[in-house]
Amino acid sequence: MIMIKIIFIGGNMLNKKLGIVAIASTLSFSSVSYAGPSAEVLHWWTSGGEAKSVAVLQKEFSQNGGKWTDMPVAGGGGDAAMTALKARVLSGNAPAAVQLKGPSIQEWYEEGALADISSVAKQNNWSKVLPGSIANHMKCEGKWCAAPVNVHRIDWIWANASVLSSNGFGMPRTWEEFNATAKALQKKGIIPLAHGGQAWQDATVFEAVALGIGGANFFHDAFVKLDKNALQSDTMIKVFDQMRTMRGFVDKNFSGRDWNLATAMVMNGEAAFQIMGDWAKGEFLAAGKVPGKDFLCASTPGEGFLYNVDSFAMFKVKGSDRQDGQKLLAKLIVGKNFQKVFNLNKGSIPARTDVSLNEFDQCAHISAADMGASSVGGTLLPSYAHGMALRGAQAGAITDVVTAHFNSNMSSKEAVSKLVKAIENSK
Repeated sequence: MIMIKIIFIGGNMLNKKLGIVAIASTLSFSSVSYAGPSAEVLHWWTSGGEAKSVAVLQKEFSQNGGKWTDMPVAGGGGDAAMTALKARVLSGNAPAAVQLKGPSIQEWYEEGALADISSVAKQNNWSKVLPGSIANHMKCEGKWCAAPVNVHRIDWIWANASVLSSNGFGMPRTWEEFNATAKALQKKGIIPLAHGGQAWQDATVFEAVALGIGGANFFHDAFVKLDKNALQSDTMIKVFDQMRTMRGFVDKNFSGRDWNLATAMVMNGEAAFQIMGDWAKGEFLAAGKVPGKDFLCASTPGEGFLYNVDSFAMFKVKGSDRQDGQKLLAKLIVGKNFQKVFNLNKGSIPARTDVSLNEFDQCAHISAADMGASSVGGTLLPSYAHGMALRGAQAGAITDVVTAHFNSNMSSKEAVSKLVKAIENSK
């Protein structure tokens, strides 16, 4: 019999104390017989498109004899799920499989918490079907310790097609063009930018602006290397200047709004644009909207491709039942069928490069083509805002400054100064 406990999380890594507790509590479980493989799933995928995506994995797991128990935790881009996870860990009920990404995977590995699933990867030829940059995030000192679900592009701009066409506008190709279009629409009583005033949403817009204004090399220096010269540069001041301009394009009720409600504002014509990852497309599709007809998609102005990869890291567990459950889960996640069906619902693109895109929409084709070109051109970049580029403390320090600036009259120069200090204090 197989029994697996799955926890979907986002956000920052648990502190080391909790990590140790998690390991101890997980390893303390004794082997118990079950009627079949089972999965308890705690996640923050609760909106329309996201819920459909979760159901895909649930269905496939069930078709392989599994029993799925769903435990959704809404809000905060995964922050609320992280809080729930901490409570579970402290209660001595740690998971066997966890949705982690980026540096968080490595942090757990450093605690000695993660299992080696290299046998699954080798048997299913992961090294041949996954891009090298994506595969590297899934390995811990050369051993496979996580399985990628998808590739999300972060730097997307979504628009209501009717709002733009009826007012004589197209999708903006530069930030100057975006600003001019936004001001014109605002004069007509249309909200230019649908936005939710949550820290992670502020960070999402910020990094798209930073990439667009500074370029790929600047972004890498600032948000991957944390180079002080880049962080305190005139370019960074320009990034905050654009964020101040963006603040003037959101409505007065934006504070605390969930991202999918902002997407709905674009959907119903209340707002023209939203800057959000391609999970927003999942909302449009779930509502029956057609890309190119009802809504438009384009990368935010500038070069490069910001990515976020949802993935599962496998924790060390005792008992062949749970270990076999981890192997089954990993195999299903990277399998062609799941990669196709899941991403059709989620709005993302498959992590595997050998999955046909014939059933995917034009936005997905744009994303796949841009990812390929960016990978070759060296402009494929990990998102800091979504946990791919930096460790939790460092990413959190940046976002704290971004949010403070966005919600105050703080000058751009002061924001840059606070940014440098915050990062220094986070190391």
